[in-house]
Amino acid sequence: MSDKTLEPRPSTLDRQAFVAQYGDIYEHSPWVADLTWQQGLGDEQDTPSGLAEAMGRTLREASAEKQLEVIRAHPDLAGKAAIAGELTDDSTREQAGAGLDQCTPEEMARFQRLNDAYKARFDFPFVMAVKGSDRHAILDAFVARLENTPEQERRTAIEQINRIALFRLEARTEA
Repeated sequence: MSDKTLEPRPSTLDRQAFVAQYGDIYEHSPWVADLTWQQGLGDEQDTPSGLAEAMGRTLREASAEKQLEVIRAHPDLAGKAAIAGELTDDSTREQAGAGLDQCTPEEMARFQRLNDAYKARFDFPFVMAVKGSDRHAILDAFVARLENTPEQERRTAIEQINRIALFRLEARTEA
């Protein structure tokens, strides 16, 4: 994990510049960055881990409805949007990094069945921070998490989204 300083430093940005720079960290949910900025930023938020903690707290403290909006903004893993090339650049890199672009037809069919079962049970897409995982581990996680209650799974999805945010922020210091 990197604790390099983000550039530009988040604590030095005005609201508009901060949201322009970090509003895409949470998939189609710039309100997380906006509300985090409104709560105040200091030097401790100038690192990926510090900013991820602040933004993660914003999402954890949001209403269940707002959390569900963020969860629902995520694409299915190895789903139709990936096949059609309609993912955000971050999601495309993340899914490819886990080998989801190399699935066999059988694996793609299994992902589709699990995506459908998961959405039928929870009414939102399966979200997992896939960095460091492979498609086999992701499929295993799908099966295990289908056993969760809706409340457990909403909390798990938020934890995973916050991990994704940390990975995205760390990637910005490596570029």
